Amino acid sequence: QVQLVESGGGLVQAGGSLRLSCVASGSIFSINAMGWYRQAPGKQRELVATITRGTWTNYADSVKGRFTISGNNANNMVFLQMNSLKPGDTAVYYCNAVIIGTNFAYWGQGTQVTVSS
Repeated sequence: QVQLVESGGGLVQAGGSLRLSCVASGSIFSINAMGWYRQAPGKQRELVATITRGTWTNYADSVKGRFTISGNNANNMVFLQMNSLKPGDTAVYYCNAVIIGTNFAYWGQGTQVTVSS
């Protein structure tokens, strides 16, 4: 079992920045990759960024150059630095952790990010 707790969401004006954090606890040794997804009202949940083994990163085209994902060596924390935020980035942001050798993922409860124009 892995538990994930996100923090750092909030309200920011367009062009501003926010930093999201996610802390994993429990069987963290079983985590292969961690990532951030988001879901806006009326839309499907979509990938924002992932980081595998604390090294290999992947980003959605919509956030490349603006968002940066990072993790710690203990593989139990992941961060998302969000710069140049746009109203279209408004969503609930979810942290996830994918288990080694599987496609199974644990999810956090989500944190709201609202970008005003």
